[in-house]
Amino acid sequence: MDETGACGGTATGNSTTEPQSSDSLKAFGEVVKAFRARARLTQEQFAEQVRYSVPMVGSIEQGRRFPSAEFVERAEEVLDAFGSLRGAARHLSRRPGLASWFRQWARLEQEALSLYTYECRLVPGLLQTEAYARRLFVNQLPPLGDEQIEAQLAARLDRQRLLRERPNTAYSFILEEHLFLRRTGGAEVTAELIDHVMGLAVLRNIEVQLMPVVQENHAGLDGPVQLLETPDNRWFGYSEGQKSGQFISDTRVVSELHMRYARMRSQALTPEDSLSLLRSIRGAT
Repeated sequence: MDETGACGGTATGNSTTEPQSSDSLKAFGEVVKAFRARARLTQEQFAEQVRYSVPMVGSIEQGRRFPSAEFVERAEEVLDAFGSLRGAARHLSRRPGLASWFRQWARLEQEALSLYTYECRLVPGLLQTEAYARRLFVNQLPPLGDEQIEAQLAARLDRQRLLRERPNTAYSFILEEHLFLRRTGGAEVTAELIDHVMGLAVLRNIEVQLMPVVQENHAGLDGPVQLLETPDNRWFGYSEGQKSGQFISDTRVVSELHMRYARMRSQALTPEDSLSLLRSIRGAT
């Protein structure tokens, strides 16, 4: 599960969560934009000075992206904002479309040097197509309203930009083969999903491995897990259940999860063989 608590390690869950207000994000974006105008900087010039992409700066100014702590500090320095941005950032407690328990992890994702994901329930949110994600949201119980579905879908698709906006981040995904055999949403949705995942898997910073249905030894039987490395080389873990998520900072526990993930990497198919299996599944859909 992830951003919305919609089942699937990245798409699950908490269907009772109402869409969160984005007023604070919009207000923060307006403050950034005002100080940028005061400094007589274009978005392109400002983006270069804070060392973030222009699309990222645009998303923050439009209130569509949660600013990282690093962005806030750099913007404060570049714009000489008298502490205004730091103060405004402290009130950004809500993020539209994201379950409350996922927001801390989502903030760290934006700056991660490495992000490892093992999923056995659904294809992770970062790899989902719009059609696949929409089907997950439509199938949630209690049912979501149309506005809730659109808010959560927008949050999911926006988050996926990380894969291409952060080419220096190493992404590793270990996915159970049966996630594609289930044909969630039907054959057409599954075929599009497989094509999408194969297209991402050829990028240099993304590694996708499939865990075969028949596997006598499996180090991930305790369930889905994510591991993340921060810019200061600290590692954290994240695990999600039906209606809650657990942020893991205990170094001993994180070390154990690393050990399990490393073993799963050796037990799963190689990236090359995984692509071959995906092509085979695609041909049978």
